[in-house]
Amino acid sequence: MFRPLRSALVVSAALAVAACGGGQKRPEADLAASRVTTIGVNSYLWRASLDTLSFMPLLQTDSNGGVIVTDWYVNPQTPTERMKVTVTILDQDLRADAVRVAALREVNRGGQWVSSPVAAATTQKLEDVILTRARDLRRASSAVN
Repeated sequence: MFRPLRSALVVSAALAVAACGGGQKRPEADLAASRVTTIGVNSYLWRASLDTLSFMPLLQTDSNGGVIVTDWYVNPQTPTERMKVTVTILDQDLRADAVRVAALREVNRGGQWVSSPVAAATTQKLEDVILTRARDLRRASSAVN
């Protein structure tokens, strides 16, 4: 149900960024600027976050506030465990400290979902994947133009 909304947001963001070109040709450095804010937050971090979490059902997205909240996701390989992730984009610049990931984990014990700790490495890995994807999107944007 939320995937069409997410796709629409991504397409809208891409169109908004593309529409900023105007009639003049700008220097290449400006085309892939690390600060792209037509949707309220850095568009590379936003798109990278959506791409990274695309396998999880989305519960809420706010491109102006920079928040993405997933619904509970159960990995088919571990059906007794589920995760919920919140990504917050904290800055309009493409910087390592501009994205924060928080995760909740629950395990099924006797038919009840019980809170369980999330390894710090899990959220750090998600942040790294998002940042790497955002940098790749930025490079691809400058290579096209």
